[in-house]
Amino acid sequence: MSEIIQVTILGLALGGVIALMGSGLSLVFGVMRIVNLAHPSLIIAGAYVTYWGFKLWGVDPIVMLPVASLIMAAIGVLIYRLMFAREAKSARYSEMTVLLTFALAMMVEGLLGGLFTNTQRVTSPDYATAAFFIGDVFVPKGQLYAGIVSIVIIASLSLFLKYSRLGYAIRATTQNRDAAELLGVNVNFISVLAFAIGIGLAGAAGSLVSFVFSFFPAKQWEWIAMLMSVVVLGGMGSILGTVIAAFSLSIIAAFVGTWVGATWSTMTFFLALFVILLVRPQGLFGEKPELA
Repeated sequence: MSEIIQVTILGLALGGVIALMGSGLSLVFGVMRIVNLAHPSLIIAGAYVTYWGFKLWGVDPIVMLPVASLIMAAIGVLIYRLMFAREAKSARYSEMTVLLTFALAMMVEGLLGGLFTNTQRVTSPDYATAAFFIGDVFVPKGQLYAGIVSIVIIASLSLFLKYSRLGYAIRATTQNRDAAELLGVNVNFISVLAFAIGIGLAGAAGSLVSFVFSFFPAKQWEWIAMLMSVVVLGGMGSILGTVIAAFSLSIIAAFVGTWVGATWSTMTFFLALFVILLVRPQGLFGEKPELA
């Protein structure tokens, strides 16, 4: 019984971080239909910001989180203006973004690899390797803190989207871009804002990832399949669905890794992506597309 509790705790702790990693990707797709394959590489960029803040000045990764978020959000605005703004009304916008963000992912990986090499790095605050013990069960402090911070950020994002005027505008743009524009919403500004928030969330996730996982530029190719599994299972554009899918798959992967083998835990995400695309392509909380 203690083993089941232990594995569940580990799955829940990592689920929060994975949910935060996927929430920015889901938000960007929901508002602008951008399939951002570069999202994991931008998470890694945020991890490097935090890593160097810790290594050079000893700043705690959680304290560096707002800094990494703001830096990545500013980069997000620049990326959107350069790559996506002009083609936003194209009928094939989503298809185009797959190619554009794939190219962006390659460029970011190359830039990070050129600057920092492909050496694996990890931020190492004191709590990263410490744990709380409750009887026979232990709770890693690093994963616990990262999970709690992730949930706080996602909850804050949800409250912002639900109760603020900008949140209303973002949700209106998500539901129907043309109708929102007719009602007076500045969809161009909202698109820039939503993209900046999405990339800012990548920066926040990178800060937490920096002490939960080891990372290097090419790590993005492992994470993109995992994040796409979470986002597709939850429903493209649904942050609630992304959170539920992240926790569910993380717990299942933890049990698979414990009982079958660590090599197979990642396969949980790949298999989930394969099955959901066959059975329910719109995901758990996504809307079924209407036939023309």
